[in-house]
Amino acid sequence: MASLLRWARSLVPRSPLRPLRFPTTGFDTIPPQVVVEEEQFDGFRAGLYYPVNIGDVYASKYQILGKLGFGSTSTVWLARNLRDDHRHVALKVYTREQGNGDEFQNYQRLSRASSWHPGYPYLRRALDQLVLPRPGGDHHCLVLKPTWDSWRDFLRYNPSRRFTEDLLKPGIKMLLLALDCLHTECQLVHTDIKADNILIELVDDAVLDSFIKAELEIPTPRKSVDGAPVYLSRRFERPRKFGDVKRNHDARPNVYRSPEVMLKVQWSYPVDIWNVGCMIWDLFEGKHMFYGQDPSGKGYMTRAHLAEVVGMLGPPPLDLLRRGVRSSEFFADDAGIEIPEDNSLEASEERLEGENKAKFLEFMRGMLRWRPEDRKTARELAEDPWLNMLVLAVHWRKMEEEKK
Repeated sequence: MASLLRWARSLVPRSPLRPLRFPTTGFDTIPPQVVVEEEQFDGFRAGLYYPVNIGDVYASKYQILGKLGFGSTSTVWLARNLRDDHRHVALKVYTREQGNGDEFQNYQRLSRASSWHPGYPYLRRALDQLVLPRPGGDHHCLVLKPTWDSWRDFLRYNPSRRFTEDLLKPGIKMLLLALDCLHTECQLVHTDIKADNILIELVDDAVLDSFIKAELEIPTPRKSVDGAPVYLSRRFERPRKFGDVKRNHDARPNVYRSPEVMLKVQWSYPVDIWNVGCMIWDLFEGKHMFYGQDPSGKGYMTRAHLAEVVGMLGPPPLDLLRRGVRSSEFFADDAGIEIPEDNSLEASEERLEGENKAKFLEFMRGMLRWRPEDRKTARELAEDPWLNMLVLAVHWRKMEEEKK
């Protein structure tokens, strides 16, 4: 009913909002010698970042309300549509050299997906695109829904540092449906599925109101470098029970690499399925499935990673090795791969028992196959008995509680 009311309200024309007036004094000035945020990148020193200021209005409707984050190719800002629907949005402003690149093309392909697909609601789609003119080269922008923290952040708020089954299964179900939509409707391979990249949609207006109130009352610290502003990012508030846990974006993507990537076999959609399996293990077991640490202490090595995969899944099929450009480096007679012992899926899984454990391991094996073509599709995994078993149990348990 609430969503129906929101839809009905969206059909009613709204009068334009007046832009908010943000303080131009009273903020802390960051010392010139202190390098912060995007200032650390060569692109900033080359003048490639757009000089966004809090309070600016772009395309005659999007007012900048505060800074959410930064990266090597963009800065991200909370904004509000002063016309149209008055909704809050995240405005991603790209550096000049990015132009209308792959990310924009990917969002255009996402927009063509069928809205009837069950995974469609779980894809983050662009609400709008705009261009900010600037002497020397224009800047492209994406308008997106604001998001809260990532799954990795959420994991760190939990004292156990693990997802429970109740939390994991619905989340993975939605992820797999979104992935199926990405693969079948958009013909896109994600290639970088990890907990850092699974974002939680922000639907609490109180969090947004608090963010804006804080910016009006305590303006963000900032500095000016050769006339270009640099703001510190401001984080959204979170429920107090989560505490103040710092972000850590060291997601160790190497340990998510699939066999075909390590062996340089041609790859496609199944690389995402392998990634999902490795991420689920992280979230549910509280540890990596593979570490790839060289015994001699040299850090991550592909050879050590492949040895762990052999220890868990057995030797790779010969037909896969024949397809790999790098196979001879690791699987020749004199390659010298040392296979870890007691590294099976059964021995590594520590949380479940009996039939529940057996079904979970069967679910995992659908993703963790040497041959990419042997892995289940996202749609097949979304229908897996283990994944849906607890979803149904939780549903029936809630119904029984409501009867009491």
